[in-house]
Amino acid sequence: MTDLPETTEAQRISPAPRPIRILVITLAVLLVLAAIARATDLYRMVGLQIYDQQFMFPMIGVGFLLAFVHLDIRGGKRAGPVPWYDWILGLSGLIACCYLSWDYARLADEVVYQPTDGVICAIIVMVLAAEGLRRSVGMILLVVLLGFIGFGVAGQYIPGQLQGQAIEFGDLVTYLTFDTNALMGIPMRVVTTIVIAFLLMAALMRPSGAAEFLNDVSIALMGRYRGGGAKVAICASSLFGSISGSVGANIMSTGAFTIPMMKEGGYQPTSAGAIEAVASTGGQLMPPVMGAVAFVMADFLRVDYVDICIAALVPSVLFYAGLFIQADLEAAREGIRRIDEALIPRLVPVLKSGWIFIVPFAVLIVGLFWLNREPELAALDASLAFVVVGITFGYKGRRLTPRDIFWAVAETGVLVIDLVMIGAAVGMIIGIIAKSGLGFALTLWLSQIGGGNLLLLLVLSAIVCIVLGMGMPTIGVYVLVATLVAPAMVETGVSPMAAHMFVLYYGMLSFITPPVCIGAFFAAKLADADQMKTGFVAMRFGWSAFVVPFLFIFSPSLLLDGDPLTLVHDIVTAMGGVWLVSAGIVGYFIRRLSAMLRLCFIGAGVLLLVPATIVPGAFWTDIAGIALAVATVWFLRARPAVAPSASAE
Repeated sequence: MTDLPETTEAQRISPAPRPIRILVITLAVLLVLAAIARATDLYRMVGLQIYDQQFMFPMIGVGFLLAFVHLDIRGGKRAGPVPWYDWILGLSGLIACCYLSWDYARLADEVVYQPTDGVICAIIVMVLAAEGLRRSVGMILLVVLLGFIGFGVAGQYIPGQLQGQAIEFGDLVTYLTFDTNALMGIPMRVVTTIVIAFLLMAALMRPSGAAEFLNDVSIALMGRYRGGGAKVAICASSLFGSISGSVGANIMSTGAFTIPMMKEGGYQPTSAGAIEAVASTGGQLMPPVMGAVAFVMADFLRVDYVDICIAALVPSVLFYAGLFIQADLEAAREGIRRIDEALIPRLVPVLKSGWIFIVPFAVLIVGLFWLNREPELAALDASLAFVVVGITFGYKGRRLTPRDIFWAVAETGVLVIDLVMIGAAVGMIIGIIAKSGLGFALTLWLSQIGGGNLLLLLVLSAIVCIVLGMGMPTIGVYVLVATLVAPAMVETGVSPMAAHMFVLYYGMLSFITPPVCIGAFFAAKLADADQMKTGFVAMRFGWSAFVVPFLFIFSPSLLLDGDPLTLVHDIVTAMGGVWLVSAGIVGYFIRRLSAMLRLCFIGAGVLLLVPATIVPGAFWTDIAGIALAVATVWFLRARPAVAPSASAE
């Protein structure tokens, strides 16, 4: 393609001069093709037998070169020539990683003796990973990484229960670089295989027409109801977010059209931004895909991915039910109208022209759940299905072209820069936790503070998860909190599945929890709203996500673990509780509620939400909650509406 560097797509990927742009695009495509070759076992087919580490090291090296060529020192896309020092950084990273891959067998055997060449290469990798992390992700995760490295070096001087073990510097850097519990561990393995495959699938959805089809279906289904813009945002973001694996990418893609739609319909800018932020955050918790973080969890727990999806089903439904109910009740309270009829497509024509896009999703689900395909292979199967459907049928008269496929691959490779740096950082953090003994010490410390009180331990764990997750990407959030916090919960008798789902929820809530609520900030920018206020409104819309994790800790049936009768009881009471509390928070049910009626609705909902195992006689709290709800609704219907000026917000 002689016009490669001059196309609009190329300019969007890299605004750098032509030679640099060609290099960026070439490296990006190389990363994706290498991951596809690994997933399809192409290396073995051609007679190349390599360790996983010998595959991951060159991937990291290419990621380094790509990062320092594509990103300038401020972290933005490079628009000018590459300075000499970035060439040195990028090429030294590539050379060091290729050397580690080439001589891996010897270095792995001698690593305990701290070979000089191994130590030098390890230092290069660690330094470049830190700088690449700063440029691609920002300062927050870098500060976290440096803090953990500092603990690894000087943890033995910290007094008290969190004191670390003494580790020689050479031993530390070689361990963090070579060990499968560190850089070469689960996060990097998932990033360089599974994540790339799912990012490619998500990238193919836009040019193939699948993304537009999902948007049209959401508008056709929800656009004719009150508050239609918010309901479209919830549907579209849950569908796209479960695949994209990125809260920010979800907000910027679906929010670009749903936020203006909500504002035009009557939602305040802060509410529009908050709804989109919460809906996009919840996509990470929504089966069947749940973003790439679910595959990391499956590796951590050593369970099938299907088990993760089954456990996440009911909590994700409760999460979106709370958001949907609040959006609906707020629309009723504020008189927010439906979407303009001229903008709403008819469902039947939409399905008639785009039903074929169901096939790639079916391929993905069948591959994951029935054929037990490896996640990366199932994603590649679905990607191929998107290509075939897009080329053969297309959507609204536009078909996928080879050029579109090429740019989807290139775009995926550029997105991988962030994830490679994140995978390196969280891998090293995990290594420090294991090597220094910090993980065991923190588990013991949290358990002692909890003093045998599970509820207190859960509250402390929730706070730690939100604080540690502030400003961090999805995979980084989960890996960090799962390594540091989940073991303390398991020690007190919580099932591993429930503990990891708990920390995943609260890690994700950092995206909508001030002061560093990245998801709310992204959405506020699109909504032209105050960022901090949007964050607090997002907390209100996402309140159920702060409660649901406590529910499934004390009621494992909400993770679909238990007998059918208990399962039905717990789901019904939880759903009723979410509805009643949402009505009380919004201040509307049939009509505007007075302050007293709002308290009655919230009280009835809380009584229904109390898990049966948390207090003796919790069955009677359900009865009391139902009675209070019935009495409140009867009183509301029987009493004439008061004048608006007399009603309380």
